[in-house]
Amino acid sequence: MHSTIHAIYFFARYIFFVICQNVPSPRRQQASTLVGTRLYFFGGGTSISTSNEVWYLDLSSSFNISTPPWHSDVAMPVGYTLGTSCLSHIDDSTVFLIGGRTWISTSANTDYYLYTSSVYKFNSKTSQWTVPTINNFNSSFATRNEMQAVIDINGKIFIFGGANYNSSTSLYYNDINVLDITTMSWSTLTQSQSSLSRIVYTATLLPNGLIVYIGGESGSSLTSNLSLTDMSQIQVFDTKSYTWSTKIASGSNVASRTLHSAVLTQDGNIIIYGGSTLNSGKVANVFSDIAVLNTYSWVWSIPSVSGTSAPPLAQHSAALYKNYMILAFGATSASNLYTNNIYILDIENYTWVTTFSVPTTNPNKQIQSNGNSSTDKANNNSSDLYIGIGVGIGVVILVAVLFIIGYIIYKNRHNEVYIATPGDDHLREKHTSTVSRTPMY
Repeated sequence: MHSTIHAIYFFARYIFFVICQNVPSPRRQQASTLVGTRLYFFGGGTSISTSNEVWYLDLSSSFNISTPPWHSDVAMPVGYTLGTSCLSHIDDSTVFLIGGRTWISTSANTDYYLYTSSVYKFNSKTSQWTVPTINNFNSSFATRNEMQAVIDINGKIFIFGGANYNSSTSLYYNDINVLDITTMSWSTLTQSQSSLSRIVYTATLLPNGLIVYIGGESGSSLTSNLSLTDMSQIQVFDTKSYTWSTKIASGSNVASRTLHSAVLTQDGNIIIYGGSTLNSGKVANVFSDIAVLNTYSWVWSIPSVSGTSAPPLAQHSAALYKNYMILAFGATSASNLYTNNIYILDIENYTWVTTFSVPTTNPNKQIQSNGNSSTDKANNNSSDLYIGIGVGIGVVILVAVLFIIGYIIYKNRHNEVYIATPGDDHLREKHTSTVSRTPMY
């Protein structure tokens, strides 16, 4: 009797826990942006479709990576993969998403690719999506993906290279595009034919106005297949003079890769993680190493890392919040392309940690400002709805379980067999119980 009740109790707790979880499904190829104390993730490819979901991690309080504080926000108007996003430093609340592959779902497992303008604005204070009107928009960005954007303090977004995505043409770009969000005007800087086309690299803007491009695939032709870029060949674009230069990085040998991530520390180091080689354009050998590029000396180094390491990751997201480098989602191998775990590296001592503790010091001050309480309320509406639905369903299940337990107790109390014995003036009671076995799945 007691074992049955305990089994039902734990089964009910498990069902309640699963239903009430507010956790994004495994994915890769999403865009991400840090807005104050919220690390946002936009879209991503899942095992069954292209997602239009918007999720964020709340970094305002401590947590363990086994139970990260996920919150959902208002979904994108389209499914979204392989694009790029950046935060306006003018208001520290508006996120711009540029390029990428945009999709509309026609059924549960079927997506329709859109050959339309793919610049979207997300207001994180009001959770509103808009499509801005842009003067002189480069129409190739309606089908351009696999590039990365950076934004300067004056509101200029710089996007380099990328690839055309449609059903018939393979085309790679070597141009620099600039979107001025203060005037919503677009300009394209055409490069010489000798300039390399480039895709799936990382782009990091330094405080001095230099953009550092690391890794990815590159090539001299706009139409032929590309190859992995030598990690010692660092292309640099000056956003003040609009000129290119190449830095030859020395130091540790870092394997060529694509689909990796990079963050910039306050002391001028670029930390990269993971990435992959390719086999016929697909994820092949995925890396799990950390490398650090000093942007003053242009020297690569491999730090000594402690703690339980993150797995190999490619097509993941990374952001630096104070002294924590946070990794999320991505592929771990050619056979495991979708995950939803997060990992945290403390860059003060290069230690993998399982607990995010709100730092009391601020070694890597964020440019973005923290959201206010009205922002919290607006962005939590969607999350609260899901939690409310989960709690409601959980209550229904709990009532059903209590009913079952009550019924079992009732049946056991009334399954008493009274046997009359000779010589007795009244009936003698003998209690026999019936054991009911409930299969556990």
